[in-house]
Amino acid sequence: MSKGITSREENYSQWYTDIVKKAQMADNSAVRGCMVIKPYGFALWENMKAELDRMFKETGHVNAYFPLFVPKSLFEAEEKNAEGFAKECAVVTHYRLKNDPDNPGKLMVDPEAKLEEELVVRPTSEAIIWNTYRDWIQSHRDLPILINQWANVVRWEMRTRLFLRTAEFLWQEGHTAHSTKAEAIEEAKRMQEVYATFAEEYMAMPVIRGRKSDSERFAGAEDTYTIEALMQDGKALQAGTSHFLGQNFAKAFDVKFANTNNREEYVWATSWGVSTRLIGGLIMTHSDDEGLVLPPKLAPIQVVIIPIPKPNEVINEAADEIIAALKAKGVRVKYDMDKKKRPGFKFAQYELQGVPIRIGIGKRDLENGEVEIARRDTKEKVNVPFKGVAVYVAQLLETIQNNMFQNALNFRAEHTTSVDDFETFKEVIANKGGFVSAHWDGTEETEKKIKELTKATIRCIPNDAVMEEGKCVLTGNPSTCRVLFAKAY
Repeated sequence: MSKGITSREENYSQWYTDIVKKAQMADNSAVRGCMVIKPYGFALWENMKAELDRMFKETGHVNAYFPLFVPKSLFEAEEKNAEGFAKECAVVTHYRLKNDPDNPGKLMVDPEAKLEEELVVRPTSEAIIWNTYRDWIQSHRDLPILINQWANVVRWEMRTRLFLRTAEFLWQEGHTAHSTKAEAIEEAKRMQEVYATFAEEYMAMPVIRGRKSDSERFAGAEDTYTIEALMQDGKALQAGTSHFLGQNFAKAFDVKFANTNNREEYVWATSWGVSTRLIGGLIMTHSDDEGLVLPPKLAPIQVVIIPIPKPNEVINEAADEIIAALKAKGVRVKYDMDKKKRPGFKFAQYELQGVPIRIGIGKRDLENGEVEIARRDTKEKVNVPFKGVAVYVAQLLETIQNNMFQNALNFRAEHTTSVDDFETFKEVIANKGGFVSAHWDGTEETEKKIKELTKATIRCIPNDAVMEEGKCVLTGNPSTCRVLFAKAY
């Protein structure tokens, strides 16, 4: 099987696109900037969604669904949020087509079917949700509201890339309402930690937990908490955000509640979300020039069994025994019985698709009472006694998961550099890449100037930043802690 994947060193961007398409994850669609998520890619998203949904429900959240369309007047009600998304909005103005009298066989927008009020196709759902919450909330007894929705959103991006940035994408968005500021802040931080735990324990992708600078935070938020990951090309990826919205949306939509003293107050709010962008992050964190490398906890197929050279009654019987033992341990396993493809073709196919473990079963193997096991992450092969396969594989899946996380963690450590002067800062950003830890004077002017000069942005102010006296890497003005800079997706 010819994989035809461009090497990372030659062209990282093309390498990424090659893997997404050749591993049958996604493809471009007929709509500019939109993608078709293929069954294998969607199976991965379903696994991610299932784990996240479980984690949300364990923290007390429930799912609901809100409309795709937002009346423009509602969208405009929270000015900062509307301004932040204005350039990315798709807007519905008419509700009917008709035959074009000047072009037989063609359709045209019916000018008489203009909407009384234009509808924004949601880029995010705060407006429609907070307009709804106004009817749901009257008393402190109605709080907190802890709601999440799984949905699609549209942001009319000009430069798109499969999974990482598309005009339409899938995501979840949590929207919560609280009676106190402290409770809302606690919620925002809790969800940041849920995202970080998912990224590290399931995606095997280490992340930095931190807070965004004022210029990088979500439009309409008072604080944005983020998790930032580092990709193999040295660029950062914002993998998830959780926002403390203060009372901004409550005031915009007049959402009040009667407190325990029967006095009216505005509600405190949060919102938080992750999207199919996580799939892009997963690919760029772990994959190699042979294709995908998927963490076992999320891989659609954890183990593939390949008969050598082709299926027969004896091999099928052995495979069935292994399958039953693996399924009893909760392992997702596939037996490839396709007689049209040679084993070598199948090996390459499943390597390309990142299946963590491959088991080969041949006549000679069975005569020796063993099978061959190959792991995707290190490409090591070993012969294992037939009777002990299930126990060995279950342990190996855990080993692979941990190894992938440790490799990514080591890469991040090697590509995190502390600098104290701007010449070194520029050199590291231009040549080494990765995270740069440096002092910043806290002003938007300095942040903007650094971005203009280097294309690096402040990814976050780390939650565990140590307070230390220093001088801003650009201006020399006083600073009290280091922040993380990087070029980013």
